[in-house]
Amino acid sequence: MPDVGDLLAADPAAVGGVFDVGVVGLLAAVQAARADLKSQAGAVLVTNGAFGENSPMMDALAKNLKAMGVALANAAKFKLVGLLSQALGDDGIYVGEVTVAGIVKGTAWDSGPNAQAIPGIEGSRIADAFWELYQARGEVRARVS
Repeated sequence: MPDVGDLLAADPAAVGGVFDVGVVGLLAAVQAARADLKSQAGAVLVTNGAFGENSPMMDALAKNLKAMGVALANAAKFKLVGLLSQALGDDGIYVGEVTVAGIVKGTAWDSGPNAQAIPGIEGSRIADAFWELYQARGEVRARVS
């Protein structure tokens, strides 16, 4: 992903690149797998980050951590998940998203300079949230913090 930590200093052309993996990649994968997902009443499970939440606190955190590009991509992915849930529900395909609001323990971020300021989350809690969404197939989103 292009470095878009500070939107005011970023090359405007690079801003579009932040959407390539989280948004364009997700959409392309769903389009490619749609027939198989439909034939098996499958599910699309997406991980997202809390930087994309519509919150002044998250906006400030993304700015201070120089993660403004990630925040943009996460916000767009949040919307894409909702739209995909609506569009694919007619095909019997479940779409669910787990938003991770913290640092996953044991990752590179867990030992980084911001590890003290952001809560650590066990990976098993995230896996449990995905499993619960998948089994219930009701709610579109879960948040783990």
